[in-house]
Amino acid sequence: MKILADYHTHTIFTHGTGSIEDNVRVAVERGLKEIAITEHSFRHLAHGINRKKFFEIKAEIERLRAIYPIKILLGLEANLISDKGDIDVPSDILDQLDIIVLGYHKLFYTSIKQFFTFLLPNTFRPFRASRKRIEKNTLAYERAIAKYPVKILAHLGYANCTVDCKRLAEFAAKHDVLVELNGKGTYFSHNDICDMLSTDVKFVADSDAHRAKDVGISTPAACIMLRYDIPSIRVVNIDELQDIGLNKDRIDN
Repeated sequence: MKILADYHTHTIFTHGTGSIEDNVRVAVERGLKEIAITEHSFRHLAHGINRKKFFEIKAEIERLRAIYPIKILLGLEANLISDKGDIDVPSDILDQLDIIVLGYHKLFYTSIKQFFTFLLPNTFRPFRASRKRIEKNTLAYERAIAKYPVKILAHLGYANCTVDCKRLAEFAAKHDVLVELNGKGTYFSHNDICDMLSTDVKFVADSDAHRAKDVGISTPAACIMLRYDIPSIRVVNIDELQDIGLNKDRIDN
């Protein structure tokens, strides 16, 4: 079981400990064919980037593309910031990205209304999510997928943002969106995994690396694949790298 691409990694531009080149170097050493640099997007309260940082990241990736024999993708880990499916990537930045990884996080900038109706009831809820809350969260993801070129749904269930995994997996499959098996940990129940496997959704095993030495490693993903006997054909970056529908002409140039 070998990972051939890692589409979710961080560096010192947000709260990683290594440089972009460190991540790329480790990816090459481990035989990966593709790596994405996906720093936290603009409205992450603690670790979001700004425009200056974004263009520094873009310039560094362009420099490294001329040096290393690996496809390097410019991405962002966007925040889901409202129940309307809004994300925190400005429209002029969207067109410059190779890949968008979408996740819910504990703290992010949003409107006052969404703070009380979306963020607060999820992140700080003391009890198990109600059916109404799960419906609202699932719909928020579906709306984001419909509105933006999201490619990967990162660490679903993180920060108490519970969703209907089967329904969201079905919706993701129809829009060629992948569900991530996250290298830092998974938040799926046994039923969640079984429900998603009953759909046509495909998965991706990402590291979510915050240290260069973790690039290309996703032990939790490997454990899930072994426990549930998930064939590698269902995981787009294991053993054989599958085409996930990126704009490869622009990336190659």
